[in-house]
Amino acid sequence: MIRLVVAGAAGKMGGRITALTKEYTDLKLVGAFERKGHEAVGKDIGEIVGLGKINIPLHESLNDIIEIADVVVSFTSPEASLEHLSIAAQKKKAVVIGTTGFSKDALQSIKNISQDVPIVLAPNMSIGVNLLFKILKDIAKVLGDDFDIEIIESHHRLKKDAPSGTAIKMAQVIAESINRNLDDVAVYSRKGMIGERTKKEIGIQTVRAGDIVGEHTILFGGLGERIEVTHRASSRDTFARGALKAAIWIHNKPAGIYDMMDVLGLK
Repeated sequence: MIRLVVAGAAGKMGGRITALTKEYTDLKLVGAFERKGHEAVGKDIGEIVGLGKINIPLHESLNDIIEIADVVVSFTSPEASLEHLSIAAQKKKAVVIGTTGFSKDALQSIKNISQDVPIVLAPNMSIGVNLLFKILKDIAKVLGDDFDIEIIESHHRLKKDAPSGTAIKMAQVIAESINRNLDDVAVYSRKGMIGERTKKEIGIQTVRAGDIVGEHTILFGGLGERIEVTHRASSRDTFARGALKAAIWIHNKPAGIYDMMDVLGLK
């Protein structure tokens, strides 16, 4: 039985991850925590997420419960996830991170820590999105420079980072498959007299509205035809189940940094 600890367990994503642990016979929820000073600290996490009383109190620090964990799952903020990873690494505990918005320096720190512990780091835990990463590589390679490429992502109004980590990952996958440097060709917004679109650019556009869980459309526009590939998530449970699948997979893996393509066997 894999002992699981969930970060941000009283939040929207953490709460769904916590609640859905009941579906997995090889996972056991042993701990949950929130940021220091959170109003729910001390309450039974089962009652918070709708499971009923399960006699697991919500703690205010991973330090309180890291000893009893096999795997820690963190869908929080970049700063918080780095802190959780640092604490887990000291005890050689595996970590699953679904947080997005990391800086280049933060990603390098995660890579450095992965030399000592196994980490699943993925901007999107959905099975469908990760299958799409694989498909997009093939589509882009065939179409090459003959089709313009645009990525449009939409999320709820409370999402703090833009573009989404998923949209950036999609752009990276496409750029690599057609030998482009994304830093050189990415266009994140357009306004005014910008001139004609260049053949090489990859557009990444952002929409923030209402309670959209997550939508990504990749448009390949050619002369006389276009191809559009869309993934829509209608529930956070899609990502929560992916995170729990990753937690099962990463247990007892060698130190290193992995992603959902590894978890799903898509590489």
